[in-house]
Amino acid sequence: MNQFDLTGKVALVTGASYGIGYAIAIGFAKAGATIVFNDINQDLVDKGIAAYSTDGIKAYGYIADVTNETQINSMIIQIEKEVGIIDILANNAGIIKRIPMIEMSATDFRQVIDIDLNGPFIVSKAVIPSMIKKGHGKIINICSMMSELGRETVSAYAAAKGGLKMLTKNIASEYGEYNIQCNGLGPGYIETPQTLPIRVSGHPFNEFIIAKTPAARWGTPEDLMGPAVFLASEASNFVNGHILYVDGGILAYIGKQPK
Repeated sequence: MNQFDLTGKVALVTGASYGIGYAIAIGFAKAGATIVFNDINQDLVDKGIAAYSTDGIKAYGYIADVTNETQINSMIIQIEKEVGIIDILANNAGIIKRIPMIEMSATDFRQVIDIDLNGPFIVSKAVIPSMIKKGHGKIINICSMMSELGRETVSAYAAAKGGLKMLTKNIASEYGEYNIQCNGLGPGYIETPQTLPIRVSGHPFNEFIIAKTPAARWGTPEDLMGPAVFLASEASNFVNGHILYVDGGILAYIGKQPK
């Protein structure tokens, strides 16, 4: 038996029209899962469906805001009717606002917390009842190294991701007896279109990341696929409340001594 086979499983990846969520969904699809994703407007959903189609994957896209409990509950009911009960949930949708804390408004802080922490709570809460009835389920929260570390200008993001780490542990604690495993996936610095401008040789931040990472490189979206499939598969049936950091060793490394 292939413990990593996801054939017959329905996987919902939130905010997976592009980027890290898209890569994780591709990994699930290659392992056999049926892919469902949401985004906040029709344009993003259409772009996502087109991208999956180009990669030879039939994906089901829905419009829903992860912070809107009514929209999410309606979406989950629709998915269960049209595709099937969700076996795997990856809470990927999120934002970051890089603003010094004393310059950040409470409104901006709340928005980051709402999307990055309340969103996973709302979506998880919506899928858990059917997982309980089915007798199994996998929930993967996309955490971050900011679940463990602080950094300038990301107070809201770090607070949200630290909270998401603890929500992950609490879901595992509360629903593990129903054969539901909830774990976190913590990406390091990943090559995406958004990071392209700062990944050029000579850019101070690029040089900082290379020096701080034992692997001496940025991660790729493909680096996340295997770990995500592991957490979504039967291979992780006794792994619960764990945060799997895929960071090239950053969290293990104190850094180079200045010359």
